[in-house]
Amino acid sequence: MKRFVVLLSAVFTFSSCVHKAHKPLPSDVQEVHNPLPVQFGDPYVLLASDGIYYMYGTGGGAVDGFSVYSSPDLENWKAEGQVFRGNIPGSWGVANFWAPEVYERNGKYYMLYSADWKENPTGEQENFRIGVAVADKPTGPFQELSDKPLFDPGYPVIDGNLIDDEDGRTYLYFSRCCYKHPVESEISERAKKEGKFDEIEESWIYGIEVKPDLTAVIGEPVLLLRPPVKLDDTQSEWESRSVTSGEINRRWTEGPYTLKKGDTYYMMYSANYYKGKNYAVGYATAKSPLGPFVKSDDNPVLQKNIEQGGIVTGTGHNSVTWSKDGKQMYCVYHGYTQKTGSERVVFIDKMGIDENGRLYVEGPTAE
Repeated sequence: MKRFVVLLSAVFTFSSCVHKAHKPLPSDVQEVHNPLPVQFGDPYVLLASDGIYYMYGTGGGAVDGFSVYSSPDLENWKAEGQVFRGNIPGSWGVANFWAPEVYERNGKYYMLYSADWKENPTGEQENFRIGVAVADKPTGPFQELSDKPLFDPGYPVIDGNLIDDEDGRTYLYFSRCCYKHPVESEISERAKKEGKFDEIEESWIYGIEVKPDLTAVIGEPVLLLRPPVKLDDTQSEWESRSVTSGEINRRWTEGPYTLKKGDTYYMMYSANYYKGKNYAVGYATAKSPLGPFVKSDDNPVLQKNIEQGGIVTGTGHNSVTWSKDGKQMYCVYHGYTQKTGSERVVFIDKMGIDENGRLYVEGPTAE
């Protein structure tokens, strides 16, 4: 297996997704081997105040909910079992429990997650909304804060992500689903001419302020990122591969993860079919939590490596965690290898932001 050294040694220089600075924890050195033996999609890792890493994700054997793994070092992971279950009396969510993220706030642990809303009078095939659950421990049990989603924008939404700004305000980022959202563009026009698809549906990323207690949103959603409209857009080729390859008639902009360094907000996002080989990660930057965000010319910063002789495809829906000293960043994401087949498995690779403000990921790495 290809290896990299994880240095767990000292002080947060980034603000991200309400991860707060902790006192320096004991130093340790471990080798992380990719892929990890964890069959999660959409993995999210929390470094809690107890000095333990907790990984949550989609699937992993959980029934109508989510399970968690714990690790002292990002290498050795222990299954802690299911920590949240929906689709029980009083639940608002009934199916398709996706993309959990957990935040430590005021001695409690808050989980954002997506699920199909039971309130579905028109019988929509995709009726996803975002909810919140809370627990006293990172291993749960998590209980829903409400018997309804956090908010209802009138269309299906997934992939909630939070950041606390220095002014005390909290922001929620999420993805509008592609479902019933056809968009005209030069890419869709070409797909029609080539006989691939009659229409192209798209998912877009929005941001909105949320109450610090996570009980309600404030104001209206603001559109932050969407797939490119023009063929000559520098992002068009990599963000449109699922369409141009004839794989599917959808273009995704999803899985936002936002962090801040200095005065700059960095939003990482995923594009292309989440079950396909072209799933990949890019990023955009802004000077305000609600944009405008500008995509990086370096995109994608994480993608399949089979053309370079590697074995990894479908790299996407990432989160970010840190060494215990706060100095080293790590990109946590799911992907596929020939050995793991159609099962999504977790990878962890070093990442950083260089002196010129450019975000990079040292991956994918694998056997």
